Amino acid sequence: MLHIRNLRVVYPNGVEALRSVNLSVRHGEIVALIGRSGAGKSTLLRCINGLQPITSGAVIVEGTDVSRMTAPELADLRRQVGFIWQEYNVIKRLSAFTNVLTGRLGHNRGVASLVHLFRRADREVALGCLERLNLLHCAHQRADRLSGGEKQRVAIARALAQQPRILLADEPVASLDIELSWVVMTDLVTVARDEGVPTLISLHDVPLARAFADRVVGIAGGVTVFDGPPSRLDEETLDRIYRGERSAEEEPGAARGGAVAEMRG
Repeated sequence: MLHIRNLRVVYPNGVEALRSVNLSVRHGEIVALIGRSGAGKSTLLRCINGLQPITSGAVIVEGTDVSRMTAPELADLRRQVGFIWQEYNVIKRLSAFTNVLTGRLGHNRGVASLVHLFRRADREVALGCLERLNLLHCAHQRADRLSGGEKQRVAIARALAQQPRILLADEPVASLDIELSWVVMTDLVTVARDEGVPTLISLHDVPLARAFADRVVGIAGGVTVFDGPPSRLDEETLDRIYRGERSAEEEPGAARGGAVAEMRG
């Protein structure tokens, strides 16, 4: 479904966000991306749906290199790739139901799409997605009246309404408390598994990655430094992922302590 080969991204200001990332995601697989802030996790996700131009390497989605897609092909790709943002990105003045319906816009063409006219079939899809996330009781509530956990589940339902071939989530529970994080992750992974959608989730919480992912990919300094099952995430491996590139003057024990703190957090 998804293959990334020697991916490198250099921003216009010269900052190298990704140096050499390699990974593949198979049909129905749940993969967690972990690493320090600035490691390149969000950049990697944006490369997959064409929001971030790549400098070199390849991002292959179902046999097609994203970097070689035309503008219409990129628009079609984004319809097929569901994206869940950290800050929900719900439209506050609209109802939960209408927010989820916006996930159907890419399936409509012409004037109907411009004026947000939705077919009966689209409405049925949106209601079904709300039901899957246990949100039918919130369908007609304005998004700005929902709790943080409900807003994020609306965002998941909206992505699911796209009927995506691939699902991406960028720190989807970073704004939630621990208890809500587990609830939202359970909902997200359950619907992804039920639909058989390959899912790539950027996480800052290692226990969540251990609990929900089939595979974990660790990125440090823009490079893939670990790719394996959660059971192999021992202290030494976490140290390598979260240490990154230490400066010469850093004390030998400092990075290790930071890695362990991230692991336990």
